[in-house]
Amino acid sequence: MEKHLIGRGLLAGVVAGVLAFLFARVFVEPQIEQAIAYEDGVGAAHEALGHGGHSHGEAGGGFSRAIQMNIGMGLGVLLFAVAIGALFAVVFAVAYGRVGDISARLLALYLAGGMLLSLYVVPFLKYPASPPALSLDETIRQRTLLYLLMVVLSAALLVGAVVLGRRLADRLGNWNAALAAAGAYVVAVAVVMLALPTIDETPGPLVDDAGDIIFGGFPADVLYEFRLFSLGTQVVIYAAIGLVFGALAARLLERERVVTAP
Repeated sequence: MEKHLIGRGLLAGVVAGVLAFLFARVFVEPQIEQAIAYEDGVGAAHEALGHGGHSHGEAGGGFSRAIQMNIGMGLGVLLFAVAIGALFAVVFAVAYGRVGDISARLLALYLAGGMLLSLYVVPFLKYPASPPALSLDETIRQRTLLYLLMVVLSAALLVGAVVLGRRLADRLGNWNAALAAAGAYVVAVAVVMLALPTIDETPGPLVDDAGDIIFGGFPADVLYEFRLFSLGTQVVIYAAIGLVFGALAARLLERERVVTAP
């Protein structure tokens, strides 16, 4: 049964990856283009000041922008969505039948919402996604480790909140137990966010030795839209996985019940 569920999780991940790529290609990619244009402008301004600089150019990283925005982005989003689909199927297999009398479709939607919240939204609030030109190359390792730590802690705290809610259900009732568990999760996440260091590397205006502004800071509207559409891409992934996997899993489980029925 678990193998069949994982197979359906992979299929749901493929569907989600295709939809998310289309969304990202239409909405996220234009913001990346503007960010790269800003970085090229900063590089040219540095060169004009005699400070040196760099530019993405047409073949940044050894690949043209056409390859990066189509093949590169497509494969990246697809592989990520497939991995999430497999993880989703494993979590579903563990949770199904152990969290109360919930249908497969409804459980899939609950899991999709919980995974989106714990694996992306909460870490995003502390360490939001950044377009090119917004971060320093020398801090990439620190930023990556801090983000992964935030993801792990958020997921662990959500699991702890679910366990806490189930233990409090008999004493407080389902509704009050759910509120208490949610409140505990919010408080714990807030403590973690306050404890972890903040990273703010948004470029400000470039000034010359006289203090005159040579090149403006990073455009706030580009940053806002990039982060908004990055969040939208994740919503598409988890929503598609929840809906597609829920439908496929419901059919599989129904067929298994019919086969095993006396």
